[in-house]
Amino acid sequence: MLDKVRKLLAKAEDPACTPAEAEAFTVKAAALIAKYGVDRALLAAADPTSDRVGDRVLDMPAPYAIDKCGLLAGVAGELRCQCVRRVSRAGGHKAFAVHLFGYASDLERVELLFTSLLVQASQALAVTRPPARENVGAYRRSFLAGFTHAIVLRLREAETRAAAAADPSPAAGGRSVALVLADRSGLVAREMAATYPRLRFEGPRRLAGSGRGHGYAAGQSADLGGTRLTGRREGIAGIT
Repeated sequence: MLDKVRKLLAKAEDPACTPAEAEAFTVKAAALIAKYGVDRALLAAADPTSDRVGDRVLDMPAPYAIDKCGLLAGVAGELRCQCVRRVSRAGGHKAFAVHLFGYASDLERVELLFTSLLVQASQALAVTRPPARENVGAYRRSFLAGFTHAIVLRLREAETRAAAAADPSPAAGGRSVALVLADRSGLVAREMAATYPRLRFEGPRRLAGSGRGHGYAAGQSADLGGTRLTGRREGIAGIT
């Protein structure tokens, strides 16, 4: 299935491809990524050893580390993972990392997709100019917020459709697809809570830049599936 995603996205990224064709390829790629997640969940209902809850930590390098954390959290949440943003001090400066929790197949989906989205967001920012006299940093932070919002909505739609279209596995003990997925999400949440029993939750950020609309538009046309579906982790820095 991931091979099919790679081929679809290669077509979408072809310079000769029209915007309408690229969007069609992107929608199909997002649907396949979502179906892959549901298929792995149902397989694990039959064979729990095929997919286990795990975790991994991704460092978020500057600049815009908090905004990168927000994009990762948005992707992770829609792909049935949980995450905690960690802050430390390095050389007198804050350093950020995200601790991800989820089933192995979902962690794979999150990391691959996030890596690609960072690259795509960086490319979109490179060709988008903030209004005259507007602070570039403020514009880019609001751009990334809009980009993240669009990605979250698109992933939510794809995941909902994939779950609705799936047939329950006979090995799931009569449970519906929705219940199988809910059980997985519950186990992931408990694993995170056991690791971090005293979490603090932050309220929404207030961003002054005017780039949210441009970022949302870029997120609407982003490839959902990524070109790096080979296990590599280049591009985490992405936006500079």
